[in-house]
Amino acid sequence: MSASELSELAEEEERRRRRAPWGVIALVLLTGLALIRNGSGEFDVGPPQPASAAAEDVGATPGTLAPAPASLPFAVADRVRIPAIQVDAAVVPVGLDADGWVAAPPPDRPDLAGWFTGAVAPGEKGTAVVVGHVDNKQGPAVFYGLGALKKGDQVEVLRRDGRTAVFEIYGVEVFEKNNFPGNRVYGSKGTPELRVITCGGGFSKQNGYDGNVVVFARMVAAV
Repeated sequence: MSASELSELAEEEERRRRRAPWGVIALVLLTGLALIRNGSGEFDVGPPQPASAAAEDVGATPGTLAPAPASLPFAVADRVRIPAIQVDAAVVPVGLDADGWVAAPPPDRPDLAGWFTGAVAPGEKGTAVVVGHVDNKQGPAVFYGLGALKKGDQVEVLRRDGRTAVFEIYGVEVFEKNNFPGNRVYGSKGTPELRVITCGGGFSKQNGYDGNVVVFARMVAAV
C-alpha cells in the first residue's frame, strides 16, 4: 500500500468517523468484546507476556498523578513509535468487522498498526485505541514485543496535524478474550489516554491466542 493510498484511506476514514454512530460503537465495545483475534502462534518461542509487576496501577488516584496536559483536537493518527521495543510503524485506520470485532490491519502487512476510528484520536480527551498483529506465518509482527513493556515506558503517536502525543505506560496486562473487561479497558477517565492491544496468552491450533495483551497509557506531553 503506497503512501498516497494510505493518505486517501485515512482521509476517508476521517470523514466516516465524523458520521460514526459513537453511541452504537461504544455499546459494542463496552459489552466486553476483545480485540485482535488472529495470529499464527507457530513459533518455538512465543511472544513475551506481561510480568505481574507490570499490572495496571488501578489503585492510583487523580491526586497521585502528575497533571495531564491539555487534550488535543481531532487529527488522524499517522505513525506509532515505542522506543523500548524498537517499534516505528505506519498507522492505518480500522473499524469493526462484520462480526463486531475491532478489525486489524491486513494480515499480510504485519508492519502496520491500526487506529480504531470508532474511539477518539490519540491525544483527544478520552481513550484512544491502537491495535496490531503479534505475528503471522512469516514471523513476528509489529506488536510482538508488546508484553515486554514496563511502567514508565513511552508510546509516541504522530498525528496528521504535525503534533505528537506522548503517552506514558502505567500498566500492561493480558486478559482472556472470553472474559475481556471492556469497560475497564475502553472507558474514558476524562483525560487523554491510550490502549495498545495485540494477541497474547496461550495458543492452540484450533482457537488461536486465547487472550489480548493490553497496554494502558496516559498522555504526558504533546509536542
